[in-house]
Amino acid sequence: MIKQCAQKVYIGLIFIFMYAPIVTLMVLSFNNSRTRAKWGGFTGKWYAELFSNRSIMQALYNTLLIAVVSAVAATLIGTVATLSISAMRRRSRAVFMSVTNIPMLNAEIVTGISLMLLFITLRVKFGLGTILLSHITFNIPYVILSVMPRMKRLNPSVYEAALDLGASRVQAFFRVVFPDLLPGILSGFLMAFTMSLDDFIITHFTKGPGVDTLSTKIYTEVRKGIKPEMYALSTLIFVTVLILLILVNYTPKSKEKQSSGQNGGSL
Repeated sequence: MIKQCAQKVYIGLIFIFMYAPIVTLMVLSFNNSRTRAKWGGFTGKWYAELFSNRSIMQALYNTLLIAVVSAVAATLIGTVATLSISAMRRRSRAVFMSVTNIPMLNAEIVTGISLMLLFITLRVKFGLGTILLSHITFNIPYVILSVMPRMKRLNPSVYEAALDLGASRVQAFFRVVFPDLLPGILSGFLMAFTMSLDDFIITHFTKGPGVDTLSTKIYTEVRKGIKPEMYALSTLIFVTVLILLILVNYTPKSKEKQSSGQNGGSL
């Protein structure tokens, strides 16, 4: 009994330390006072001012644009790279997989400085394009490592059987191989999207003047004080993610209940 209570208290403390800062941020987003030191009353004006703040909206637009485009591009390149690596011999495949792991084990600041020096050497103008290229570069390994386990579980005999039955290589791939790879591809896409959405270090070294994402925008505002509109934006992002997680976890359970009910009724 004491052991179970201690475990519950321990888990409760972990969740408190994890979510207390988020709760504080959500409370401050409804604080009428600009200072965090005192409570000025309940208000929703920061949410109204958020959508009228051009700089924050532009940073949000840049963040979502870079995250979506880089995730799509990295997913396409990473999936094709996975197919190519899996077709190699064992020794060559081991070499390429080791090279793929290097960017993930490497510090982000090293990757950011390296990409910055590369763009300077090539005399590329810093801006939205350099950020996009950088995000695609560091997202590709995450896609490869998400798709590769699904690729190893494929049965090559099924693909060969589809070819023997008269399907072309393209038809055999999209009707036999692609459905089995789809969970890994979606996982890699979500991983790439999340990493791009959350990145600061690489973006900081490869962005140009006048171009900001949410992470770099918050970093520049820390020196002069973060605006309450940022609290409102962070709250909206958290609530959106929470709703999506609830929907994703609730939908399979509801389908299972419906299918079990139908099976029980038929019996």
